[in-house]
Amino acid sequence: QVQLVESGGGSVQAGDSLRLSCVVSGRSSSSLHMGWFRQAPGLEREFVAASSATTGSTYYQDSVKGRFTIARDNAKNTVYLQMNNLRPEDTAAYYCVADLHYSTSYNNPRRYDYWGQGTQVTVSS
Repeated sequence: QVQLVESGGGSVQAGDSLRLSCVVSGRSSSSLHMGWFRQAPGLEREFVAASSATTGSTYYQDSVKGRFTIARDNAKNTVYLQMNNLRPEDTAAYYCVADLHYSTSYNNPRRYDYWGQGTQVTVSS
């Protein structure tokens, strides 16, 4: 059974940076397609970033391109989301996700079999 545990959230000012970590257990992260979603109060869960284990490609929501970076450290079985130049609209609970099977639907939350418990990011102006 794959388990995902996020950490690294917090309260910051606009323009600051945070790095979220997602530690994977139960399976090697190198064999998993990984991603991050977020959900703000009253809004639907939305795709943030993804990393394909098959192709090595990364994908981002348009609003975070150039500011966020998803990266893997397979030796540590950990996936990161580096978030720079944070904005108040980035405020949300951030969830790490994983899937065993390759799919081009990297931004579809129903595609992912495993979810972490979430970590809160709050950005004030």
